[in-house]
Amino acid sequence: MIAVMKEQRKRIHPYKFTMWVALASIVMMFTGLTSAYIIKRNLANWITFDLPKIFWYSTAVIILSSLTIIISRANFKQRNMRQYRLWLIVTLLLGVSFVAMQYIGFTQLWRSGITLTRNVSFSFLYIIVSLHALHLIGGIIALIIMVIKAYRVRIKSYDIVPVDVVSTYWHFVDLLWIYLFIFLSLIR
Repeated sequence: MIAVMKEQRKRIHPYKFTMWVALASIVMMFTGLTSAYIIKRNLANWITFDLPKIFWYSTAVIILSSLTIIISRANFKQRNMRQYRLWLIVTLLLGVSFVAMQYIGFTQLWRSGITLTRNVSFSFLYIIVSLHALHLIGGIIALIIMVIKAYRVRIKSYDIVPVDVVSTYWHFVDLLWIYLFIFLSLIR
């Protein structure tokens, strides 16, 4: 019986395994897109551009949200539900703030003539960042679900798996943005 319990502890939870497979496929997709970006930038009609300053601020916000979800998870592990809820909501609000800042940044780009169909370099920018935004919105939806569950009248169990899955996914979209931001800032 003890051997069976030790063996079960070594296995990865199916939800975590599924998440890691999904993250691996997302990494492959963005690797392909950024590789194509590097190849296409050698075209004669490629136009370089600078990202608006608000993208720097949004990057700081998304990094801060990774810290707040770490605090939230730690409070869940300690069964401090009040602080868990608080920091989970702060993470959610920072995620929404990131999306709002991205919208403002792209509005500035659009007004300056950097539109989706004007040039292939602009098209790559919109496609890559839009795909990241879709993944981030998925993370925001997951955070909303976690907040709703956190405010249930009674929590029947303190299962860390959903908290771990959402936390890992959130860190992933944060790191993905940092990579994309550095990539788009340096590779022009």
